[in-house]
Amino acid sequence: MNVFMVGGTGLLGCAAAQLFLERGHSVKSVALPPLPQGAPLPEAMELHFGNCMEMADAELSALMEGCDCFVFAAGVDERVEFPPPVYAAYERYNIRPLERMLPLAKAAGVRHIVVLGSYFAYFAKERADMKLCERHPYIRSRVAQEECALRFADENTDVAVLELPYIFGTQPGRKPVWTILIEQLAAMPSGATFYPKGGTAMLTVRQVAETIVGAAERNRGGNAYPIGYYNLSWDDFLTIVHSAMGNPKRRIFHIPRFLFKLWGGKMGKDAAVKGYEMGINPVGLADLMCMNTFIDRRSAKALGATDDDIKAAIFDSVKLSVDAFTGAQALVDMKAE
Repeated sequence: MNVFMVGGTGLLGCAAAQLFLERGHSVKSVALPPLPQGAPLPEAMELHFGNCMEMADAELSALMEGCDCFVFAAGVDERVEFPPPVYAAYERYNIRPLERMLPLAKAAGVRHIVVLGSYFAYFAKERADMKLCERHPYIRSRVAQEECALRFADENTDVAVLELPYIFGTQPGRKPVWTILIEQLAAMPSGATFYPKGGTAMLTVRQVAETIVGAAERNRGGNAYPIGYYNLSWDDFLTIVHSAMGNPKRRIFHIPRFLFKLWGGKMGKDAAVKGYEMGINPVGLADLMCMNTFIDRRSAKALGATDDDIKAAIFDSVKLSVDAFTGAQALVDMKAE
């Protein structure tokens, strides 16, 4: 299989590209510079630096020529800050690229499409009573992205959207998204972590790569796959985080939902003062954080995910996040452009 990937130098795209190559496929990718220093990019990956949103249709079509599979491993999540209206930014980076590139891919003869999405889309569908799309611009955008991608599935084209949860693992030279968590914990009183009860589904970078490659090889038709492998409570997760931070005896104090909502209101006001809008409504965030957003392993295993060491992946992610927070390493940050 000849694979065309958007985002092949990123944390997830790079891991997937390596696995595609190990399984005998070829990989061609468009990605944004700069490269993270020391990142182990696959030597056999054909890499083209550029912004896919600024490339001409003819240029993109030429790159896709002869490819059987298209992987969209780019876009932004709710942790990237944007001025209001934030939904417009999600449209720009997560939806419009698909609206433009998927018709080009089909015209070029691509038969298999894999899009990296969010598990928030899964819960928006499963928990309609929570009205997640109405309350959270980011979640609404992920559902719209999913719907956009699946519209291109037909008898000649297979489309898989991976509804991904929390992901742990590192890429040398790249700033982990979990640096935000370290910043939050550093602002709390020494020796104490204030967090709600609840928990989340999660998996490692390697497992994400396995599901990406598995979706390209195995998916038939148009399907959204809720991907989860490990379900950890916040207490179990934070115990690993504290250990990685060098403070294993740090205590966890549970915040009731109403206090979390009050804190969320302050977060929203602070964001407005700084000139940006949050993709997850900070008051409504309490409802998500106080529940168990768990997903079973069925879809992940069906796509080929195998057991991995989630504790080690969390530990490594946090250690690198601490280095990013303290300035111990110069790291490439997450970008939108």
